Amino acid sequence: MRSGDPDELSRHDNHTEVSGSAADVVQARHVYGGVHFHGADRSSVPTPQQLPQDVRSFVNRNAELEHLDGVLTDDRDEPMVVALSVITGTAGVGKTSLALHWAHLMRQRFPDGQLYANLRGYDPGLPVTAEEALDRFLRALGEPAAAIPAELEGKAALYRSRLAGQRVLIILDNAASVGQVRPLLPGTAGCLVVVTSRSRLSGLVARDGARRLSLDVLPETEAIALLRAVTAGYRAGDDDAELRELARLCARLPLALRIAAERAASRPLMRLGDLISDLRDESALWDALTAEDDEEADAVRTVFAWSYRTLSAEVARLFRLLGLLPGSEFGAEVAAVLINDDGSRVRRQLDVLVGAHLLEQRAPRRYQLHDLLRAYAADQVLHEETPESRRTALRRVLSWYLHTLDSALHVIFPGTRRFSLEPPEVDVVPLTFGGRTEALDWFEVERSNLVAAARAASDVPLHRVAWQLSAMLRSIYASRNIFDDWLATSLIGLESARQAGDLHGEAEMLESLGKSSFQARRLAESESYHRAALTVREEIGDQPGRAISINALGLLGLRRRRLADAKSYFEQSMVISREIGDRRREGLALCNLGETYYELGEFEEAIENLHAALRFYRELADRAREGNALFILSMTLRETGDVENALSSIRDALAIAGQFNNRMWEAHWLVELARIQRAVGEPGEALVSCQEAAIIQQRLGDRSREAMALHGTGQAYQELGRLREAADFHRRAAAIHRELGDHWQLAHTLDDLAVALAATDAAAEASHCRQEALRSLTDFEDPKAAAKRERLTEALGRP
Repeated sequence: MRSGDPDELSRHDNHTEVSGSAADVVQARHVYGGVHFHGADRSSVPTPQQLPQDVRSFVNRNAELEHLDGVLTDDRDEPMVVALSVITGTAGVGKTSLALHWAHLMRQRFPDGQLYANLRGYDPGLPVTAEEALDRFLRALGEPAAAIPAELEGKAALYRSRLAGQRVLIILDNAASVGQVRPLLPGTAGCLVVVTSRSRLSGLVARDGARRLSLDVLPETEAIALLRAVTAGYRAGDDDAELRELARLCARLPLALRIAAERAASRPLMRLGDLISDLRDESALWDALTAEDDEEADAVRTVFAWSYRTLSAEVARLFRLLGLLPGSEFGAEVAAVLINDDGSRVRRQLDVLVGAHLLEQRAPRRYQLHDLLRAYAADQVLHEETPESRRTALRRVLSWYLHTLDSALHVIFPGTRRFSLEPPEVDVVPLTFGGRTEALDWFEVERSNLVAAARAASDVPLHRVAWQLSAMLRSIYASRNIFDDWLATSLIGLESARQAGDLHGEAEMLESLGKSSFQARRLAESESYHRAALTVREEIGDQPGRAISINALGLLGLRRRRLADAKSYFEQSMVISREIGDRRREGLALCNLGETYYELGEFEEAIENLHAALRFYRELADRAREGNALFILSMTLRETGDVENALSSIRDALAIAGQFNNRMWEAHWLVELARIQRAVGEPGEALVSCQEAAIIQQRLGDRSREAMALHGTGQAYQELGRLREAADFHRRAAAIHRELGDHWQLAHTLDDLAVALAATDAAAEASHCRQEALRSLTDFEDPKAAAKRERLTEALGRP
């Protein structure tokens, strides 16, 4: 667990929380620069099983199923003829049904799991981006949030690496373009991707070797067979000629055929000829939903209208109101809010819509409208509901999302700064949660809908709801590195706040953008946003907000080792917090100031500020921040030679990490324990601490801190006299720091590598390392950097 706002703790610049026990670290072999020690295994990661349920009463399509079978071989060692299959065809022709039915038949051929994404390429809302789909797939494949890069290219590379050597079936449903699909393709054989689209996606065939299956409407015999399959047990003796006519009126499209057959099944005593006559009358009255002018589109919409008009008034109203919902999938709770129902009545109405094939049930209490049906519902709600009734229904849904999110965050992050929300709409009762896992599960299920809700609130417009929803989401996005949604909602919220002239909301959203940029290591962008937020907060006299923005600028200074700037900012934040009586934030500023003094080498001032911060945290029972302060205090005491108290401090910090079951803190703080263990002459114990830290950091995906642990491992080997092993670990750590552009850590690692190399008679390589270390320190002007440059220069001058 975590207390406080994201990235306000100087040593908590990566806030991903991955909890676990020592059992998570299992005995698998990993190699670091040619040297082995035990690392994390992925055997505990659940195999993804994301396929939606199979289609009821699936019939025929035998030739198409055989075509799909043709991508597989009989040799399980070489399972794929091609690794990409594209199913194309008009809307409603059954592309998704065919893909899912075949996937369920073949799932045993893919023992490493199945991934599924509805890319919503033709939904009324925005399509799913490749970045969003990759993020979800990587999490399903067991990648910790901290390991998932912020950019598309990095996500795609990690995804390909994760799937290498695996046999996973990937269904990409409802794709609009090649650009949506191509980043989601694995890089090696073994996995199979099946794409469905209304587009021909010719680029995938020409460039990526896809095998395309163009799905046509059902042949007449198969269309009749589908009608008979759905009506079996309900009707008997229907004339083949009339069934042919019904199939013709449905344009032999499976979606329309199923709806028509369900209506016939629900009226077993009504002559089929009468049903057909009704459908012909509906066709004559049909007013096209869009500008499309083709027989298939008109037929399927005619069937929609024909079925819709037979619904009871209350079920029909629910159906059309579903067209207002943000997002393509929804829960029964949201449907109840939409019609102001307590839940029992709406479940019966949803069952009616599912039975009529006007709604799909994707999981218990989770539903989805086909994109054509959603468009039809949206059209009906526009024509049959007043602007006020539409606005009222949508306000209720957005109010439910806002207050349920607030309830979830209160459980996930107790103590986090909360926003002053307007009361829920009348009779809207948000969900409550019994624990953190339940709240997080709700967030994951509703994640895409929360983004859509922010966008819908901005469009209505309900600008205050839009920016508050966006601002509240940032804490959970920060804790899970969900950069795409974080950026999208922050920009939505910023635009809404500006449209409304809400300067407080504008500052909140600028702060959110600053934090997301900071966490994604885009420091120049982060500084720009935080300075803009500070300007707004100064304009409106928001003193608490000023303290937050100034603290954020201090963290940027600390990250860049602009220590004089950092010190000034933290002092300003501390003064403001003291003036307004915000003891928690005053303690935060004192702690961050203490670390700045530590980095400046002014240890007495560091200790004074850290002890003051600890008094605040203990009075407030803020154990999370207490642990961070103890960690920094331990480093400072060790530097002064007070190893006994340093050891006591770091053990207290590690106890807090254990109390919170927080492996991220534990791993980072274990490296400081190792430094103290080396200082008291226990390099063997230090080696164990660093290896455990490296294992956890690898599992968490924090490469920067993994490199620090590897550097510490090299230092322990160095003191044990195992210089070649030490050099191997230093090289591995240096490579990561170099890749990440962390020049400060790179300089320290190269310095130690040079010492190890010099002791093994590799003087030329040692000299090269020292020269690179000197270059890495060019932009740093603090006393520690100056002292390091002096030592390196002296070493280079020695024969």
